[in-house]
Amino acid sequence: MSFQPHVTVAALVKQGERYLMVEEGDPTHSVFNQPAGHIEAAETALAACIRETQEETGWRVTPTHMVGVYVYSAPNGVTYYRFGYAATAESSVTTELDDGIIAAHWLTLADIHELEAAGRLRSPLVMQMIQDDLAGQQFPLSLMHEGFHVTQQ
Repeated sequence: MSFQPHVTVAALVKQGERYLMVEEGDPTHSVFNQPAGHIEAAETALAACIRETQEETGWRVTPTHMVGVYVYSAPNGVTYYRFGYAATAESSVTTELDDGIIAAHWLTLADIHELEAAGRLRSPLVMQMIQDDLAGQQFPLSLMHEGFHVTQQ
């Protein structure tokens, strides 16, 4: 049996007292998450964070620091490695959102706690990343060395 983890990124975008969140999935029972998604082939984690945030929310962002690296073994048997970045919202550039995204919302921490109590957060990583950020956990973007390529001989 081979181990095939999913390598993902997430953006924690806060403006004032509100967090940029995505509502996704089935409109009759949606869940909420930070803008997040898989890293594509030959893409850096930082570039994936910027791309996924724009695709899922319509917002262009600038990552400021890394909040943490998270490992989550989901109930479906998949293990996710998530690189979590804090980012600043620069501008709303489109209203067209990825398939599966119902809407982007600016929610307060109290709103997110209510969603958590109702079992409507996509995973425990959503609240963990917020808590880590509120606790002041910050790592420089230079923590991850990206862009190394193996050359064929």
